[in-house]
Amino acid sequence: MRWKWLIVLPLCCLLTSCAAFGGGPTYEIVYELKGETAGSTPTSGSAEPGGDRYTIALVPKSTDNPYFKVANDGAQEAGDDLGVEVLYQGPRTADAAGQAKTIEALADAGVDLIAVSANDPDLLAPALRRAREKGIKVVTWDSDASANARDFFINMADPETLGRHLMDTLASHTGQSGEFAVLTGALSAANLNEWIKWIRVQREQYYPGMKLAEVAPTDDDPQKAYAAAKQLLEEHPNLAGIIGNSSIATPAAAQAVQEAGKAGEIKVVGLSTPVLIGPYLRDGSAQMATLWSPKRLGYLTVALAKQYLDGTLPENGQYVRNVGSIRVNGDTVIMGEPLDFTKENVGQYDF
Repeated sequence: MRWKWLIVLPLCCLLTSCAAFGGGPTYEIVYELKGETAGSTPTSGSAEPGGDRYTIALVPKSTDNPYFKVANDGAQEAGDDLGVEVLYQGPRTADAAGQAKTIEALADAGVDLIAVSANDPDLLAPALRRAREKGIKVVTWDSDASANARDFFINMADPETLGRHLMDTLASHTGQSGEFAVLTGALSAANLNEWIKWIRVQREQYYPGMKLAEVAPTDDDPQKAYAAAKQLLEEHPNLAGIIGNSSIATPAAAQAVQEAGKAGEIKVVGLSTPVLIGPYLRDGSAQMATLWSPKRLGYLTVALAKQYLDGTLPENGQYVRNVGSIRVNGDTVIMGEPLDFTKENVGQYDF
């Protein structure tokens, strides 16, 4: 069998491809240079202004994380465009208990909808269910919670495509051999664990010459991420590469590699924003970073939340202004596909 995933990127993105090698079926990601055009026509069900003024609460994993700050920029823009109030509230650092308290306070305040990026799907479930019992609609975005505690999940990219792609990216820079580590966020985060699952699957299927030495948590804290990266280098002196599984983890890994004088020797790839990873791509401490637009994700979350409050669920193929066409699979929305950043193209992006 031959699998293909179609990645649709804006015209300014670098055309790249990566193919897995080894026994068994061939896996590849195919990039096609297509993008939303100014003439795109919204389909029925587009999220547009109109109706009552609602209060929508956007709850990130941590309010101080630059990734979530950019997502909030998009959410606030959507709020202005669609005539809804958007609250941005949550713990300063990634903390599930702090998120639960935030959700309870928002439910007591009587907001219309809570959109949460869950640090721990099981720990947050009781607070989310209590909010729903009060008549408050609940959706998740970025990182899912238990399905019985929310109405639908807004995902930025297909997790299988993303996880496999991260493994492919590292393998292409290490000659498909050697030990590697994954530097992740919180071990309880559903989205991060799903990506790690597909990293493992891709390695097992296509890269027998590579060995996963360790998955190290960072709790999405920059200082913890840097310390964990340094510890990986000390405990695994033969590392060929590190995959950063969160926007904070990848630059932390690159900084540790740079300071150890091993830039280019230990390959660093993973998830991060262009602003955070840019300096490390330019000096060779990191080789490639992958992400989506967090601003677009924030915009989409508020647009679909407003539409849901108006009584309409997301539809497969629906066009959302300022975002593009979305996919819907069951109770999960897929915003689009990830972008790759290298030293050649990272300067084209400002988030």
